[in-house]
Amino acid sequence: MKLTIVAAALLVAFGAQAQEKKATKAASKGAMSFFVTSAGKGNGADLGGLEGADAHCSSLAQAAGSKQTNWKAYLSTSPGPGATGAQGVNARERIGKGPWANAKGVTVAKNVGELHSGKANINKQTALDEKGQPIKGRGDTPNEHDILTGSDPMGMYSTAGGDTTCGNWTKSGDGSAIVGHHDRTGLNEFWHSKQWNSSHGSRGCSQDQLKASGGAGLFYCFAAK
Repeated sequence: MKLTIVAAALLVAFGAQAQEKKATKAASKGAMSFFVTSAGKGNGADLGGLEGADAHCSSLAQAAGSKQTNWKAYLSTSPGPGATGAQGVNARERIGKGPWANAKGVTVAKNVGELHSGKANINKQTALDEKGQPIKGRGDTPNEHDILTGSDPMGMYSTAGGDTTCGNWTKSGDGSAIVGHHDRTGLNEFWHSKQWNSSHGSRGCSQDQLKASGGAGLFYCFAAK
């Protein structure tokens, strides 16, 4: 009986290793063009701005064997105050034209329009990390389904007022950022609760505050092409 249990455990382990190797091989061939970061930068929503977030995407992708070079974080930034303030940046305009596929070669969207429509194929089964592994969602321990975006459902920066990007990704204390749910689930059945890119604002910008509401400082990465 013990030998049977050990054998079964070994088969599961070998199966998981085979899946990871397959995903890594696909990434090395340039197939992967979309992933959720397996880890944040460790300082809450302070990602070092868009530049720091893009660099994190590139670093994780390269470590996973990707040949893609133009990685962009799916993040919006808010415009500066007044008529002469810095222009805002829309996440949807940073990521190229598509199509995009995850580490297992599954297409999540053919183009920007489809990505921001009901046809977007982003859910717990497809929103994988750069190694082809699933991201913990609602019902898992810990829940990490809050994905930083700072965006509205159409992938644009919010005009609702207040802080929606944790100071354009430079804050790790007070503030807030719009997050999406990669697993498309929430506390209720309201439409926004199921949005992959725009579900609600975070409780704050620190690592602990992000964890408190079901996040880990993770974000989406796309190969702009």
